[in-house]
Amino acid sequence: MKRNLISLALILLVGTVMLSACASDKGPAEVAIKAAEEAINSVKAEAVKYVPDQVKSLEGALAAVKDKFAKEDYKAAITDATSLSAKAKEVAEAAKAKKEELTKSWTDLSGGVPKMVEAVQSRVDILSKSKKLPAGITAEKLAEAKSGLAAAKEEWAKALEGFKAGSIADAVSMANGVKEKAAKAMELLGMPVPAAAKS
Repeated sequence: MKRNLISLALILLVGTVMLSACASDKGPAEVAIKAAEEAINSVKAEAVKYVPDQVKSLEGALAAVKDKFAKEDYKAAITDATSLSAKAKEVAEAAKAKKEELTKSWTDLSGGVPKMVEAVQSRVDILSKSKKLPAGITAEKLAEAKSGLAAAKEEWAKALEGFKAGSIADAVSMANGVKEKAAKAMELLGMPVPAAAKS
């Protein structure tokens, strides 16, 4: 009987020690999660424009950390939350690199695409006034080129608006679409397509 009481007391003592150890990790886990959340929130707004998949992954990892905390796995929550703060920094750097890459693409496109559109417009104007179309250019081809040109101008205006609004990825995507339309119109009109527009 006495032995049973001693072993019961020992079990209770070990349990109390373990509980207090767990409880002592709760505060640091809360702090670590809060720091991770702040780190993610500080990079999210900008990063979501350029690396949305990585932001989604960060948010998923944060939800997993909170889940561990809810299950009182404080040690794992501390470890994972601490690594999340570092990951948030990596995501911010990836977003910065992507923004620089897209800005360079935009600079290249905005230097060449308007010239292509102007060249097509000039050719369309000349052919529209001409009494007889040159060999290889039919009235249908001219009509298709005109239609492509109108669409290209409209898209370019939207691309400019997008860039000014800070949607660089969308602006680059639209500008590439304009480049393709202008290149197609040039081919229809028998014009040489710039090498840069073929890539």
